[in-house]
Amino acid sequence: MRNIVQITLIAIILIGCKPNKTIYENYESEVLKVERVNENTFIHTSYLDTKSYGNYPCNGMVYVKGNEAIIFDTPTNNKATTELLNWIGKKNIKAVIVTHFHIDCLGGLEVVHSNKIKSYATNKTIELAKEDNQTLPQNSFDKKIEFNIGDEQVFAEYFGQGHTKDNIVGYVPNEKTIFGGCLIKKLNAPKGNLKDANTRDWPKTVKKIKREIPEIEIVIPGHGNSGGIELLDYTIDLFEEN
Repeated sequence: MRNIVQITLIAIILIGCKPNKTIYENYESEVLKVERVNENTFIHTSYLDTKSYGNYPCNGMVYVKGNEAIIFDTPTNNKATTELLNWIGKKNIKAVIVTHFHIDCLGGLEVVHSNKIKSYATNKTIELAKEDNQTLPQNSFDKKIEFNIGDEQVFAEYFGQGHTKDNIVGYVPNEKTIFGGCLIKKLNAPKGNLKDANTRDWPKTVKKIKREIPEIEIVIPGHGNSGGIELLDYTIDLFEEN
């Protein structure tokens, strides 16, 4: 009997020592889709009604570690953003990072702010969003900002112009996962919306990302499926044709 008790206690201790892994499951509704791409990193996809491309899917990224989370880009509207916050649940969302000033990056900021979640963007993004009459992120930074989420570092950084003058990327070093936003194209994608683009600098900017973050393994584009470093190479090749 004593041996059975000892074995039971050991089993309980071992179970208690297992890592606290993220337990979130993939999610899908009419307005929002959330998919895991790494242990603690997820793509959120919502939809933008456009004249040129129809109901167009737009990506963002969520990283969850311990009791904390960070979001890169809001879903495209308040309803989808509300669903994303509900999916994250009671975690402490330390920040929402807006990667450029277009509506597919900040369309749900009203819901973010009403839930007392802090939003961040570069000074240039806030300037351009103001000119475009968009809801403005609350907090500004220059070219780089870092956060500790759980016990891991996450950062957002500006590497140069491309899709827009202000486009930045988000990176999770311990998962080697980058959110490229609209700066990075999915494989076989066309050049897309070039209204605010700098096509001359675009490939130079992506080359700089490759050079300064050589550890990247997973790449999440602003639209379409995630992949590996080949998405960076495809984007470089696409715009070097100019």
